[in-house]
Amino acid sequence: MADYLVIVESPAKASTIKKILGSKYMVEASMGHIRDLPKSQLGIDIDNDFEPKYINIRGKADLIKKLKNDAKNVKKVYLATDPDREGEAIAWHLAFLLNIDENDTCRIAFNEITKKGIQTAIKAPRKLDKNLIDAQQARRELDRIVGYKISPLLWKKVRKGLSAGRVQSVAVRLIVDREEQIENFVPEEYWTLDANLSAQKKNFNARFYGTANEKIEIKSQEQIDEILKNLENKKYIVKDIKLGEKKRNPAPPFTTSTLQQEASRKLGFAIKKTMSVAQTLYESGLITYMRTDSTRISDEARSMAKEQIESHFGKEYYENRYYKTKKDAQDAHEAIRPTYLNVLPAEIKEKYSSDQYKLYKLIYERLLASQMSSAVYNTMSVDIEASNYIFRANGSKIKFAGFMALYVEGNDDGIEEKDIVLPDLKIGQEVKCNELNPMQHFTEPPARYTEASLVKMLEEKGIGRPSTYAPTITTIIERRYIEREKKVLHPTELGRVVDNILKENFKDIVNVEFTAQMEEKLDGVAEGEVNWKNILREFYGPFEKNLEEVEERIGKVEIQDEVTDIPCEKCGRMMVVKMGRYGKFLACPGFPECRNVKSIVQKLENVKCPKCGADILIKKSKRGKKYYICEKNDGQEGHCDFIAWNGPDKNGVIVPAELDKEKKTTRRKTTRRKSTETKKKTTAKSKK
Repeated sequence: MADYLVIVESPAKASTIKKILGSKYMVEASMGHIRDLPKSQLGIDIDNDFEPKYINIRGKADLIKKLKNDAKNVKKVYLATDPDREGEAIAWHLAFLLNIDENDTCRIAFNEITKKGIQTAIKAPRKLDKNLIDAQQARRELDRIVGYKISPLLWKKVRKGLSAGRVQSVAVRLIVDREEQIENFVPEEYWTLDANLSAQKKNFNARFYGTANEKIEIKSQEQIDEILKNLENKKYIVKDIKLGEKKRNPAPPFTTSTLQQEASRKLGFAIKKTMSVAQTLYESGLITYMRTDSTRISDEARSMAKEQIESHFGKEYYENRYYKTKKDAQDAHEAIRPTYLNVLPAEIKEKYSSDQYKLYKLIYERLLASQMSSAVYNTMSVDIEASNYIFRANGSKIKFAGFMALYVEGNDDGIEEKDIVLPDLKIGQEVKCNELNPMQHFTEPPARYTEASLVKMLEEKGIGRPSTYAPTITTIIERRYIEREKKVLHPTELGRVVDNILKENFKDIVNVEFTAQMEEKLDGVAEGEVNWKNILREFYGPFEKNLEEVEERIGKVEIQDEVTDIPCEKCGRMMVVKMGRYGKFLACPGFPECRNVKSIVQKLENVKCPKCGADILIKKSKRGKKYYICEKNDGQEGHCDFIAWNGPDKNGVIVPAELDKEKKTTRRKTTRRKSTETKKKTTAKSKK
């Protein structure tokens, strides 16, 4: 019989911890929250100073009964939920259900699921942190009030099923505002002038700068024509050469938001997927806790990093670096890092899924690179004069790779920095002009947000916290306020309508500064500096008054459907685009007299069916998974049977489902064979 009960949040985490603690400890999972506000009502007693009305979550009665029985039969219960506000609140609710005194030292928390981390936590249990619990309660009640008070108004004035949220509505506003900037953008003309030059039998480019005294911006055809005329038959002479050296420093270890951004750029992971995969790595004991905004790492991690860097790259590649954590960061946890740096990515490749391996490799390399030397470049800047004009050529070449030998941080435009080597030049030397290339350009509007750049903006503005970015973006996409196409986010008509109602009538709710200030107040509660009920009192009075006025003031808002040029086969009206459970479809606007509907056909461009040459259609299964099918695949005997789960590769080749399945089966067999061989080798070594 076990002497102690440890309660965590997930079965996977429980399994890992059980192996570490041994037979004296029973480890059970709460499966997340076990008590919450009821879904069927507001669940907050406004008149009784915002007292929450918690209930046991439906479907968890058997689990609660089991935990209560287990708790009766042990000497002590340890509450080991996640080390953040949400985890502290779950532990508090568990303590209530299991009749554990709030002053009991029952709470243990660890940043990493390792033997050392868990044993250290078990030896130093603490009381529940009421400040963290109150911060979570304040956030929960604020979000509940906004959602449950504004959402019914949207149902009445727009359509059923809509919702508003304290953070999600600000995220929608950012995306709508960006779309409006793009639509209202007025492009301005400008020109560049590049000279293709050569010296010592080597070609290089120099860009028009201006004169020796000032930089000139070329904004018209007339201006460029005059410059070109003045350059006719002129000599190009090297006027100045500057040799130098520049350093490039590595990026700090991952925080939640930077991991989400980099996984999006480098791996193509959606934010939700990144957090899901990171959760499994944490629960398996491979990485530290994945919800953090700190860039701090422990001395033990530094020591491990030094050992790995010096053994794999050399002593000159190591540099003991400390990174400044931003002012408003919660620095309770370390940055996201591997728990053991001697566990190389290659060693987990066969034991874990492809996604787990890719994300672990990204986290591993980022941490190691953060403790490596700077990359050093030799730089060369050359000014070349012709007809009193200056052309400038810039070159750079890596002198010492430093951290770039392992890892280079991605960027949103996907452009990699490359070496540009200029010929050996001397002041006064004449170079040959092979060609002048004038190019007309127009200024570009700001880019639409991707999930990665939206997370970056939310973090910069102080909106939300590491744990909220993924659910916020998931919610606004599921509510169909926002659509994601090829990584880019843009608002739907529904999103614009809802955003406009909130902007005109609930300015604070979608105000970036107001939301950021609210986050600061919640941080103040967590630090014991602000009373959580005061936040609700200050917020609710003006909010309730405004809500009543808005309900009387605004009328029903109609959302215009997008009209297509496709006629209805039954009545001749032009069909409109509707949004259903599985995405967009075409419907007759004559409903209910005409109920004709049809799917929207999407075709692969420039790719034909490899079996019959017909077009390939893009469809979605009932579970939302995209697949590719020949337009002649209608299930009839003798017709084409082509279908594929994966789209075409970069060469336009698309693999049929049956061949793709064979490949996966072969891969699984190979993996099993390799795993068996590894086990045999390990057994043989142990026998020796």
